[in-house]
Amino acid sequence: MDRKKEKNKRRKYKFHKDDVTVIDADIAKKAVVATALGNAMEWFDFGIYSYLVVVIGKVFYSGVSDSAQLVFSFGTFAAAFLVRPIGGMFFGMLGDRFGRKKILAVTLIMMAAATLSIGLIPSYASIGIAAPILLLCARLVQGFSTGGEYAGAMTFIAESTPDKKRGFMASGLEVGTLTGYIAGAGLVTVLTYALGSDTMLDWGWRVPFLIAGPIGIIGLYLRNHLEETPAFAAMEEKKEEGKKPHVSMKELFLFHRRSVFMCLVLVFFYNVIDYTVLTYMPSHLTAVLGYGETKGLLLILVVMFIMIPIVLAIGYFGDRVGNKRIIQMSLMGIILLAVPAFLLIGSGSNWLVFLGLMILGALLSGIKGTMTSQLPSLFFTEVRYGGLAVTYNISASIFGGTAPLLISWLINTTTNQLMPAYYLIFASLIGIVFVTLFLKNTSGKPLRGSPPAVAEKHEIKEVIEDTNNVLWWSEEKQEINERIEEADKDD
Repeated sequence: MDRKKEKNKRRKYKFHKDDVTVIDADIAKKAVVATALGNAMEWFDFGIYSYLVVVIGKVFYSGVSDSAQLVFSFGTFAAAFLVRPIGGMFFGMLGDRFGRKKILAVTLIMMAAATLSIGLIPSYASIGIAAPILLLCARLVQGFSTGGEYAGAMTFIAESTPDKKRGFMASGLEVGTLTGYIAGAGLVTVLTYALGSDTMLDWGWRVPFLIAGPIGIIGLYLRNHLEETPAFAAMEEKKEEGKKPHVSMKELFLFHRRSVFMCLVLVFFYNVIDYTVLTYMPSHLTAVLGYGETKGLLLILVVMFIMIPIVLAIGYFGDRVGNKRIIQMSLMGIILLAVPAFLLIGSGSNWLVFLGLMILGALLSGIKGTMTSQLPSLFFTEVRYGGLAVTYNISASIFGGTAPLLISWLINTTTNQLMPAYYLIFASLIGIVFVTLFLKNTSGKPLRGSPPAVAEKHEIKEVIEDTNNVLWWSEEKQEINERIEEADKDD
């Protein structure tokens, strides 16, 4: 009986030679560059705002005390996280209905316009309370567009690259993240050194935000010259004429709840580690350990620069040994080395501090280099953009955005400087148990619900013959279809 049932399941999902997508290498590279540029812009803004937070407080909140200025400035920064899940829901659903390319063009325009507008807003001294209100509006637009940008970029790259090269090419998205942050933070540092504090406060702080305009135009040009992803195009071709199937939020959480839950957990430990190492550590070096602000920031920037080739190497090896194995090794490394790394960071020796930061950066690279290809593979094509956008931003907002605040509170409450290490270990323990028990290795395999994608025509025969590998997701899809049919009967 089980064998017959299995046969029936396999019969519904057969692939032929014409179903296999041969992806041109140049097109795949253009997809990586165009999507990574948008992600770089997001983190460029993140970098310049983080490094200018004191100046922004003085410009837009000059009517309150210095300490209150910093609180309001950080509060305006954090406000963007509140609307990211809403943006993910909005753009994700549209991306699954109308295509990835169109929505990514819209999110890039919104991000560039919002960042540019911050550089044009008059100061509090000029227009009063309207200044911080306009700043908040710009940050909310940034957060709203970011909700659809990162998940859309992951989806676009994953669907535009050959299965056996998906990890390496998708890791280029995280290169955009690191490059954008380094460029933003580096530009602010150079301008501050060249112009001086008074000139930066007067008008120099506007320059990094104004640069977003040209970057946005370049990014829009590149994205408009992209083709729609092969996976989405293949899905569109199989639709019945006149029908535009749309999966609602209710249906996403009802019929694809396993994928939703898996994404929530993966993003939880990914963002806790990411935000702790890259966002919290500058404050830890300065406020907790008493390092000079310039020295601490410089060390972090150097670590991020070295992480770029490591992330690419991880993506390359992930395609060969499997993302799951690399994620497990990275999490185990954090569990074993987080405390030693923070002891090195607290040693007071510049070289030992750098070594401790580099250990954390290398282990984070193991996760960064795999997640951009692993997360899109959790969802089927018809819900990939929406499911990833909603769940990623919910988890990122709850756990990623709050990580620096929670760690600061823990240190203040316990006076224990190793609390960041303990928090990393806690997140990694949850992660390694979950990954080991529930995560399937999808490296080198087709995305859920998508036909195989290859780089060369001679690979087609091999792919078609390997039915088990091609149809690895068929049982899961059949179960979802059965639940949908039962729900339709009940209605």
